Formats: sequence, structure tokens, C-alpha cells
Amino acid sequence: MSFTGKNFPSITVDAIDYLGDNFTLNLFEKAQQENKKVLLFWYPKDFTFVCPTELHAFQEAAAEFEKRNTLLVGASCDSAEVHFAWLNTAKDNGGIEGVEYPLIADTNRNLSSVLGILEMKEVEHPEYGTLVEGSAVSYRATYLIDETGKVFHESVNDMPLGRNVKEYIRLIDAYTHVQTHGEVCPANWEEGKDAMNATREGVASYLSQN
Repeated sequence: MSFTGKNFPSITVDAIDYLGDNFTLNLFEKAQQENKKVLLFWYPKDFTFVCPTELHAFQEAAAEFEKRNTLLVGASCDSAEVHFAWLNTAKDNGGIEGVEYPLIADTNRNLSSVLGILEMKEVEHPEYGTLVEGSAVSYRATYLIDETGKVFHESVNDMPLGRNVKEYIRLIDAYTHVQTHGEVCPANWEEGKDAMNATREGVASYLSQN
């Protein structure tokens, strides 16, 4: 199920920060209460391979998201304890020491199940009923949520494919431009480039100059 253009699920989940503090988090409510955008990115597992490269890449861009009034949150189905162990593992040993944004611990898989991003399928066993095939961990799903709690972008990568963090910065800039100026952003738009009015005249004028 796609959530683009809809409210992000109002589900409270467990989370942990880099100091080891445990807390609960409802991203739909947090976006509204703090009047901020949210970038939520899911990754399959702690202590794996592509995953730490992504978590460090998002951390390196953390200041850019903060400048854009955007909360950065990571998530997997690992426990808070495993998250904290990974947070205390050095980068040169495959860890994510230095990552400072919160990590959701969706161990009960409530949120990831509602989002439909788990690598699993149900199968019927003749003796034991419904069983699960697959790893039951999340794909590399990404959600951009606006200040009202609405999802304005979602994407899902398969396990081997790492994300381009710069693209999410571009998408946030584009959406903010739409919110601020009422214009729409054409293909390959970046901050500082021309946008256009969503009319026949607007597209004609844009295409004639680009």
C-alpha cells in the first residue's frame, strides 16, 4: 500500500538515541507538534554491510536536514539493545559510532507491517497453519513526511541497493519550494533553478527557455 499523499500511520514505536536513552516515538504526531518535516529511512539489519554506509551517509548530511527543518530518523526491526551495541561499535570495525539521530526499534513489526515493507510472505502449512517465508526484515524504504503528517515521498530499495542521500535533500528543497511559492518543480529541478506555474502557459514558457 502506498502512503504518498496520505497521512503517515499514527503508530507509537520504541526508539533509542546515541546516549542509550529509550523512549517512544509517534512520527505523525511529532511532525505536527514540532512543525517539522521528517525523513524516516528503514534499513534491513544492524551489523550488516550496506546498512552502516547509509547510516554514516545520513549522519554526514545531518546538518543539511537540520537547516531544512527536517528531523532525521533511522529504523529497523532490531531491538534497542542491539541498536545501542552497534552505536558503540567503531566505524572501522563496521559499526555506527558517531551516528546521533534516533533509531526506531520496531521489534513487534507493527509499523513496518502497516507500511508493507517487510521481506516476507505468509504460506499455509498443512499441519501448523499460517507460517512466514522470508527474513521478516524491512527493505530500504524511505518516507518524507511534511509538517501536517502527510507523506510527500516514499521509495523502497531492494536489500543490495544503497540510497543517494543528496536526492532526499533535493526532494525536500523541491517540496518546500512548492509550499512557499505555489509553483511546481520540473524534472531535475534543484534549488536556484527555475520552477514553473502549473498551467499550459507555464509549461510552455518553461520549455521555451530550458
